[in-house]
Amino acid sequence: MLLPHQALAGERVIIMSAPNGARRTADDHPALPITPDELADCAQSLVEEGVSVLHLHVRDKHQRHTLDADRYRAAIEAVRARVGDSLVLQVTTEAVGVFTRDEQMAMVRHVRPEAVSLGLRELCPDDNAEVEAAGFFAWLRKEKIWPQYILYSADDVRRFEHMRRRGVFADEYPFCLLVMGRYSDALEGDLSELTAMLGAADCREFPWAVCCFGKHENTAMLEATEAGGHVRIGFENNLWLPDGSVARDNAQLINTYRSSARSCGRIPATADDIRNECMN
Repeated sequence: MLLPHQALAGERVIIMSAPNGARRTADDHPALPITPDELADCAQSLVEEGVSVLHLHVRDKHQRHTLDADRYRAAIEAVRARVGDSLVLQVTTEAVGVFTRDEQMAMVRHVRPEAVSLGLRELCPDDNAEVEAAGFFAWLRKEKIWPQYILYSADDVRRFEHMRRRGVFADEYPFCLLVMGRYSDALEGDLSELTAMLGAADCREFPWAVCCFGKHENTAMLEATEAGGHVRIGFENNLWLPDGSVARDNAQLINTYRSSARSCGRIPATADDIRNECMN
């Protein structure tokens, strides 16, 4: 008998969007959403393209990345007012070399979002941090906050799987995001990275998605879809269409992926699909 996440992945694909990220600004692209109203406008266009999860970053008055709880609440309120429950809203705890583990966890406890993105290396950098991290993960489970764990390498996947089997996540089937490329060393995603990460554990045992920095994003999303994974697409990681031109907006990136992925036979999951089959 298939597990719920396996049954979901057999027929549907979760399309997540990361429309702004922590580093790019409106100077990089005029359609990159920064303010709550801009995020709401973007969210509405993404729902129309089949997106079911919105990965939210918020900025301060200088467009710098922040974990300010009030700014998160303002963004969430604006998006909910525009699209209702059509999206699962996922806040990020990304440190960007600025915020500590304690500050990251404190923001989540203050905001109590529906979903949260957590860098495993940041929240649990080593064995000494594992007890505290496990307590936080258990709190997320108790509060029904849906976590996604960010992994950057095959070694990260092996560590994630070891922790999963030992019950550190308080969830037998935690959701992870496999990241191809990264900002820190200006790498574009290399398609071989996905092969290595998927080979590091039996990824049928837990739900997983992929994001990819740079021009190979659409190709990586198709490979992930064909392999039974889910996808995260958006200006946080990539501005370019497969033909090398700059995308008009985040919605065009999603539309391009969906056109390319029709032959895979998986339809977009809705936010309610995720709530019913992944978040319980």
